[in-house]
Amino acid sequence: MRIFDRSRVRTAALALIAAAALVGGGTVSTHAAVAPAKKGPTSVAYIEVNSNSMLNAGKYKLANGGGNVFDVAVIFAANINYDTTKKSAYLYFNDNVRRVLDNVQTQIRPLQAKGIKVMLSVLGNHQGAGFANLPSKTAATAFAKQLSDAVSKYGLDGIDFDDEYAEYGNNGTGQPNSSSFVYLVSALRANMPGKLISLYNIGPAASRLSYGGVNISSMFNYAWNPYYGTWGVPGIALPKSALSPAAIDFAATSSSTAAALAKRTVGEGYGVYLTYNLDGLDRHTYVSAFTQQLYGSDAVYTP
Repeated sequence: MRIFDRSRVRTAALALIAAAALVGGGTVSTHAAVAPAKKGPTSVAYIEVNSNSMLNAGKYKLANGGGNVFDVAVIFAANINYDTTKKSAYLYFNDNVRRVLDNVQTQIRPLQAKGIKVMLSVLGNHQGAGFANLPSKTAATAFAKQLSDAVSKYGLDGIDFDDEYAEYGNNGTGQPNSSSFVYLVSALRANMPGKLISLYNIGPAASRLSYGGVNISSMFNYAWNPYYGTWGVPGIALPKSALSPAAIDFAATSSSTAAALAKRTVGEGYGVYLTYNLDGLDRHTYVSAFTQQLYGSDAVYTP
């Protein structure tokens, strides 16, 4: 889990979502969602599903116009684990993440039906496996397939990379190398060209974006500052519309700071505003502090 001193898409104006895979049956269902028009930055909400519901992201609307406050909801978090027998990385879901994914019809589809994109964050898990030390292109491609298969199976909208807590070197794993993340993101983008990929701008992977003449910066849809309550422009070659220098934690960032960071986001022309740890309480007063700056409107909460 992220600690509070660390921070942890585009405006949905006629957002079209094609969601797939009814879990358990293998049948594909497609449904479209149209969200009320909203002008301003994309708002992102990381949801700690160990203690909170993904549905919280859909409980906030703008008083003016009725648009969603949050455009992207991120399931936090799946893990990259290490199989010591096979000596390979694999995608792991704890019980709470598994519960969300196994119940997509009640936990994810309602958000998508409102025009909210749902992504899966992937995080290190103290086992030595990370995005930056996959030992070969073959290994990176295999892990990328696990990620894209999960997106396809559960009808998700993309993958978020968070290179924390890998503890590189554990279980005899290697240290970060130059090629791993480039191979991984390149393969993932090839597997899911129409989906979202975001970078939580921290860890060895975030500083290893080029290898063998390939720079993967443009393969990301978004990148954000990883330190909550602060302002920091991610060091990646993406347009301002794809960057969130602001990052706030509902449990640890004051509403005045959240408002100030939102005001700076708009004033300096950035296109994303990152939030973390949205819980099930009525936070509309706090949320309104930043939506007034981002969109010129208070927020309304509906349980």
